[in-house]
Amino acid sequence: MTPAALSRLGPPLLVILLGGPIGLGLLFTVLPAFGYLPALGGNVFSLEPFQRLLAEPGLWKSAGLSLWTGLAAALLSVALTTAFLAAWSGTRPFRAVERLLGPLLALPHAAAAFGLAFLIAPSGLFFRALSPGLTGSATPPDLLIVNDPLGLALIAGLVAKEVPFLLLVALAAMPQADGERRMLVSASLGYGRMAGFLFTVWPTLYRQMRLAVFAVVAFSSSVVDVAAILGPTTPPTLSLRLVRWSADPDLSLRFLASAGALLQLALSALAILVWIGFERIGRHGRENLAANGQRFPGDRAVRWLALVLQALTVFALLAGILALMLWSVAGLWPFPDFLPLTVSIQGWSNLLPRLAEPLGNAALIGVLSALFALLLALFCLIREDATGLAPRWRSPLLYLPLIVPQAAFLFGLQLMALWGGLVPSILSLTLVHLVFVAPYLFLALAPAWSAYDRRYEQVAASLGGSAWTVLWRIKLPMLSRAVLASLAIGFAVSVGLYLPTLLIGAGRITTITTEAVALASGGNRRVIGAYALAQMLLPALGFLLADLSARLIWRRP
Repeated sequence: MTPAALSRLGPPLLVILLGGPIGLGLLFTVLPAFGYLPALGGNVFSLEPFQRLLAEPGLWKSAGLSLWTGLAAALLSVALTTAFLAAWSGTRPFRAVERLLGPLLALPHAAAAFGLAFLIAPSGLFFRALSPGLTGSATPPDLLIVNDPLGLALIAGLVAKEVPFLLLVALAAMPQADGERRMLVSASLGYGRMAGFLFTVWPTLYRQMRLAVFAVVAFSSSVVDVAAILGPTTPPTLSLRLVRWSADPDLSLRFLASAGALLQLALSALAILVWIGFERIGRHGRENLAANGQRFPGDRAVRWLALVLQALTVFALLAGILALMLWSVAGLWPFPDFLPLTVSIQGWSNLLPRLAEPLGNAALIGVLSALFALLLALFCLIREDATGLAPRWRSPLLYLPLIVPQAAFLFGLQLMALWGGLVPSILSLTLVHLVFVAPYLFLALAPAWSAYDRRYEQVAASLGGSAWTVLWRIKLPMLSRAVLASLAIGFAVSVGLYLPTLLIGAGRITTITTEAVALASGGNRRVIGAYALAQMLLPALGFLLADLSARLIWRRP
């Protein structure tokens, strides 16, 4: 059987493995939301769960927080990504940021949120650097920064993580936008660099990125782990309240959680509709500027502002990692000292035995889900090559798990597992992780696969090479860096998944991410720092192994 014949399995498997869990999960969310779940005594359909939901104190404030933070984070992320692309694409600073995309994407959301919290908290590194020399104070400022009621810290944490994702998507879509040629033409007509990009390249590029932007809007309005660390607490966001209801010992709250999950689905849909309104406003403004002949040649100050803001985003993530490292080994560290007075690894020694199981579970699930996702991606990509099938067929399906809020279908999958008597296992968690790993791995691998020069295959075939020989001896070795990098990204995505692990694992199978987020309400920064660093360790090792493997493959004999 040739690779092309075997690849026929790709599209059906993609539909089953990605669409199936979402469809079943939504079904088993809808049924208890309307009162029907015989296993918990719900034998008739009713609106009682929604009546209980609407009677919850602070419900609409929670929903409003989710909507506000989701839209604000998405708007800032898209604006920053657009400005940086328009100002610096193709330049040396852009290539420097591009090289950092892999590590930044590998940084789990929870670890990034903890790092940002340790950086901007009143007793964090930022205020330690300012005090007492600049502020004249030897005590932390009396400010509510982390967990602020407006969700500003939550927005900042989401922006720091979503900008690298949008840049990755933009890089994948840039070849179809023919950006270089259009920028040359606009420059010859007297347009400034940023104006030329926004008037000629951005409309085409945004059409390619639109589903990814919708995914950012949906994720930001329904995120759980970052909200648990940085978000408001009185009341929390809607998604965080749903998780608390689902974990409550009172099983009748499962009906309430299911009704709330449908509200979260409607809320994310509303956020996307509002975003579509933003699109129309932005398109109208851009068309008016273009029709008026505005060329904006003097854009140097705005270009440098875009670079500074992008550098600030990267710096915040890196400085947060430094803060985690310092707290994980800190002994006595009074404010306002910038560095600990004493350093000790005693905390690590005490924690290592407790870290072994969650690290091992996360590593095993991450490796399995990334390998399954890679096979699925290869099947689909080979099928596209063999049939000439346009890549557009898979985009809606790939983005479906990213656009549908996790809570909307994961609650249903959890109830379905309970109803069917399924015991949480590594395999069940791997299959659920695959739903989220596959889209990111596809996004990382597809551009390199599309850019591959197929004339190499034609030459190999003309010399008598079989289809399998060409695939294993020519194509995959030449694409080894992209394949290994996509594996590392898929592994990192799996390690960082919180809500799927929490709900489907049902507390019986823990990973380093679920353990780290569980510490969010605690006050022991040393333990939190150690767990967050341990969470970062696995993706870092994945990228290191990918790089070393690529070097071995391409080493000179």
